[in-house]
Amino acid sequence: METLMDPSQLPEKQYARLREIRKTYKVDFEPLRLRDKEIQLLQVTDLEPLLGGKDPFQDVEEFPFWVKLWEAAMVLADLMLTTPPAKKEQTLLELGAGLGAPGLAAALAGYRVTLTDYEPHILDFQRVSAAATGLKGVECRLLDWLKPPDLPRFDTLIGAEILFREEFFAPLLNIFRALLAENGVIYLAHDVRRKSLPKFLLLAEKEYEIAVSTRTMRTAGKELTIIVNRLTRRG
Repeated sequence: METLMDPSQLPEKQYARLREIRKTYKVDFEPLRLRDKEIQLLQVTDLEPLLGGKDPFQDVEEFPFWVKLWEAAMVLADLMLTTPPAKKEQTLLELGAGLGAPGLAAALAGYRVTLTDYEPHILDFQRVSAAATGLKGVECRLLDWLKPPDLPRFDTLIGAEILFREEFFAPLLNIFRALLAENGVIYLAHDVRRKSLPKFLLLAEKEYEIAVSTRTMRTAGKELTIIVNRLTRRG
């Protein structure tokens, strides 16, 4: 049974963030049920003014990818929830996290999670959702792939629907090199229609062993195929 979130129960700092968010966006908490867990995900309820009819597979330059809960993110969230950390304090970084569902699911599974994106207001959504879900210790940080800050290495890197612009392929591979721990693993999830995915994997396979699996799900009466890739360093 889904739990309705009472925003007034948020810690004061996050309740203040929510009030600021509501000055710009129409939002509400949408519970994301994953097996026996539930994430209270703060989402924009009126997407059309933001999307303006843009196609996420054609208008990749202009589409606000952060604002939508992607099917690939739901699949990756389920995967993280069912892939518990192999050691205590196992660290995980979500790249281009947007609403942050996969990373929040990983936190529920016991990972020490850092969510990242490139604009401060996106991090505010993540912080409010983490608090509403009852998660403590989830870190939210700005990360510009073109000018990455100094960060420690992470045991696990994850990302859903992050391979939509080819000019970011080389910077993303640099992020992988800089931030993945020696024996770390990367999980990526994308809609099979994402044409840039095979091009990126061709570049990545020079440095990484790449495993692939697929998940099929139904949403809005349509059947979608999500490709999940697992990358580990060669050698």
